[in-house]
Amino acid sequence: MREHLDQTDRKLVELLSRDAQLGVNRLAEKMAISVPTVRSRLRNLLSKNLIKIVGLLNLSERPELISAIVGINARGHGRAREIALRIAELPFVNSACVVTGRFDIIVDVVVAGDVADLYRVTSELIPGVGEPGEITRTETFVVMAACNKWVSLPKGCWSSGIEASSREVSS
Repeated sequence: MREHLDQTDRKLVELLSRDAQLGVNRLAEKMAISVPTVRSRLRNLLSKNLIKIVGLLNLSERPELISAIVGINARGHGRAREIALRIAELPFVNSACVVTGRFDIIVDVVVAGDVADLYRVTSELIPGVGEPGEITRTETFVVMAACNKWVSLPKGCWSSGIEASSREVSS
């Protein structure tokens, strides 16, 4: 069962969401609780995989990055989550979510390179995770302009330069 965060944990997450560089002393001060309590709460949230502290890039300031949303229709016979988990492990994929609506799965993709890299991800890698005929249709929406879209770099982006990313996509 999913765990609900209490008021203290929610406040801690809220502060870190605004500025993940705040140290535990400053967090304790802002929250009016002790430093050991902040440390304990933070350790607990991290160990339970409830939060992740990462650096994010402002997509509108990174012209070398291409962001896209991919809608997927799948004949998963109740296995949409399993398909989404396999897609989430692909290079250049930030997330894969089972959704309601006209698509079964929505995928957030970020590539560092050119449209050819995006094409390989959307036309080869994503369809390749399913059994033949399991992924019936995809529709790709390339982000043309982003407002307040901060992204983490999925594996494959800049790992050892764009050349390494391209090799990873084609393998």
